[in-house]
Amino acid sequence: MHVQGVGGIFLRAEDPEALGDWYHEHFGLVNGGATMTQAGPLVFGAFARDTDYFGGPQAFMLNLRVDDLDDLLAELAAAGIRQVKPRETMEGVGDFGWVEDPEGNRIELWQPAP
Repeated sequence: MHVQGVGGIFLRAEDPEALGDWYHEHFGLVNGGATMTQAGPLVFGAFARDTDYFGGPQAFMLNLRVDDLDDLLAELAAAGIRQVKPRETMEGVGDFGWVEDPEGNRIELWQPAP
């Protein structure tokens, strides 16, 4: 297989600098630069155009693999970032939580099953 990982994530924004700063503050992602991550699974999924899974009209949803979902959700809540749907566990897949960035893009947080 030729693909070895995701090389970048690029979003349109009303205020790119502010949105980049938000992602850096809450997830450690460097706006316009590289953030080193651990190798791991990459899930690709095409959804029907009318899916409500993304929470709105956005064309894609960012899924971030995390090591401690409960701790991150608590940190985000303390920063005033609310979960947009209840935390879920999928047997054999892992735990999920969802938040939105300041521009209304849903972010799925995934702690893979051990």
